[in-house]
Amino acid sequence: MKEVTLEISARAQLTRDVYRMVLCGDTTAITAPGQFINIKLDDLYLRRPISVCDWEPEEVTILYKVVGKGTACMAGIPVGTHLSVLTGLGNGYDTAKSGEYPLLLGGGVGVPPLYLLAKQLLSEGKNVTAVLGFNTADEVFYEDEFRALGAKTIVTTADGSRGTRGFVTDALPQDYTYVYTCGPEPMLKAVYNAIETSGQFSFEERMGCGFGACMGCTCKTKYGSKRICTDGPVLEKEEIVW
Repeated sequence: MKEVTLEISARAQLTRDVYRMVLCGDTTAITAPGQFINIKLDDLYLRRPISVCDWEPEEVTILYKVVGKGTACMAGIPVGTHLSVLTGLGNGYDTAKSGEYPLLLGGGVGVPPLYLLAKQLLSEGKNVTAVLGFNTADEVFYEDEFRALGAKTIVTTADGSRGTRGFVTDALPQDYTYVYTCGPEPMLKAVYNAIETSGQFSFEERMGCGFGACMGCTCKTKYGSKRICTDGPVLEKEEIVW
């Protein structure tokens, strides 16, 4: 973990309530896809944890959905603003177990961390399939970006207004060697029950500090209690307790 000051260099609205923000500065503490940053916002006591979507040595991109006071505040911060940010938080995904045909399953704002993961897996010569799940067509984002990386990309919508009708579990390919997933807990549980291989699951949890001190995001696993902010957010399929 490293506390740094990052400058907002760009931001854009992708859908009605999903935004992209690019932050510039020292991002060297970020070492793996699936990690997150924790942003200090004026007049709010707790920092806001946001997953890393993309990363370069002096730049980090995040995507976030406006769902409360913190993210609503972020949507209005102008370019050029400097923010206090904790970087390099969480364990991230391990690509060593992926095999040749990794499958990435993302639901809604669980999609962003899979983008950097797809980029890394493709750089390792893997054949990546990404299934991105949304409720409706007007909520779809980053479909073109995944395709531009070279990943086979499938979109599902619950109402059938775009891509495959249904959920990510309704579009599983026949052949895959390992699964990486991120999304709301009901989706993760459905994936857990549907897949035929092992995998890594990234969980969302309310966090106080984001670096393991407050114990507020502790969850039970088959191997004892773990803190989502430090021992996670990524857990192995074999250790998950529902």
